[in-house]
Amino acid sequence: MSREVATDDDGLIRLQKLLAQSGVASRRKCEELMLEGEVVVDGEVVTRLGTKVDPRTAVIRVSGKRLPPLSDLVYLVLNKPTGVVSTMSDPEGRRTITDVVSHRPERLFHVGRLDTDTSGLLLLTNDGDFAQRMAHPSYEVDKTYVAEVDGEVSKATVKQLLAGVTLDDGPVTVSQAKVVTASRDKSIVELVIHEGRNRIVRRLLDHVGHPVRKLTRTAIGPVQLGSLKSGALRDLTLDELGELLDNAQL
Repeated sequence: MSREVATDDDGLIRLQKLLAQSGVASRRKCEELMLEGEVVVDGEVVTRLGTKVDPRTAVIRVSGKRLPPLSDLVYLVLNKPTGVVSTMSDPEGRRTITDVVSHRPERLFHVGRLDTDTSGLLLLTNDGDFAQRMAHPSYEVDKTYVAEVDGEVSKATVKQLLAGVTLDDGPVTVSQAKVVTASRDKSIVELVIHEGRNRIVRRLLDHVGHPVRKLTRTAIGPVQLGSLKSGALRDLTLDELGELLDNAQL
């Protein structure tokens, strides 16, 4: 996430100036936050006004929230349309993520993937370390899905999901499950799961007797799809990126 700030000749910048230019608050409010002990740099509380930091390497927290370092890297949210393959190229000539983001100048990596017939939130970046960490099972965050399924999902089925389901390739832990709407013909279910095994949500719901008709990922950790239109991109907010960097231990 690129943020333009004016540093001194030594590459450093006054901390309150960096906070203000990053949009934390006004310069005066940032000074107050420092004096109140709300600003931590590299693990140390900084209360001395005028303290200089390196905006590219300093790990800064304001009231406990991580402020991402100054960087030329990009961190994007894509609302992946149905029918788009979660790869940057496809030997079969199908529409890929590259086709959707062809207007971007960067060479982007996708963080994890979504099935071709699943729409919704996908993270894109040109930060290879971030992409690798976020996709690794050790660092995976909760992912929220909304599924339209066959049949009426009962309370007993929700309890079954929350109790844990074992598929052919092992058990699946469901953090949250709720029925949004239900009728005899179909239901809409929201699930929160931690992992990203291949077609895990579809296989999970099929296992409990409710094959998926439509599936959308609506959130990854703190990042919400919200009103982002299909095929559209937006930058991660500083708060979203800060929380994900912490989660990936970067």
